Amino acid sequence: MLASDEDSQQHSRLEPSSTPRVLTILAFVLEKLVVRNDRLVDGVSREQGKSLDVFHGARPPNISIIKYMERIYKYTNCSPSCFVVGYVYIDRLLHKYPHSLVVSLNVHRLLVTAVMLAAKMLDDVHYNNAFYARVGGVSNVELNRLEIDLLFLLNFEMTVHSRVFESYCQQLEKEMLLNSTTLKIERPMISNAIDDVTEISMEDMPSSSPPQLVD
Repeated sequence: MLASDEDSQQHSRLEPSSTPRVLTILAFVLEKLVVRNDRLVDGVSREQGKSLDVFHGARPPNISIIKYMERIYKYTNCSPSCFVVGYVYIDRLLHKYPHSLVVSLNVHRLLVTAVMLAAKMLDDVHYNNAFYARVGGVSNVELNRLEIDLLFLLNFEMTVHSRVFESYCQQLEKEMLLNSTTLKIERPMISNAIDDVTEISMEDMPSSSPPQLVD
């Protein structure tokens, strides 16, 4: 017997989401930041904001921040904690270079580079740069360069202590509470197994073509 529509809807509500809550929270925070900064970007001189120029594309990619993060998580299977640590790296950049802004032209490159570095720091098993480049829609050569640039911009300060990690989780949860949402972040920094690299293809991008971060 086929389940009724009501039963199906109730079942789907009870099923856990395949997207970790931390991705939803981070996407919300980054989207809010990008919208604000895109409005301000015309008032920032090139000299003031040049620190993040290497991450800039000619146009915003045709994929939302949440879909991009979900894609990274789906195919690289990095632990959810990597996204929090990646956010810590981005936040450190903004504190170190306060005149630089995270905008729609650079947020995707920043994310894939920061999460990849976080995976190397946290996870026992992780994919290489070439795989992250395929997932992120950039060339391997460019991602290698972005990785080096991010390391030097942060003076190779990549360690995130547990107290710092916890404080960022609390800050992100507080941000959601202020916006009347009660999502909580999974705390354990646990590594995940990975799928066979051959299962990924750029045709799996949610848009009709891979997100073109560069012209």
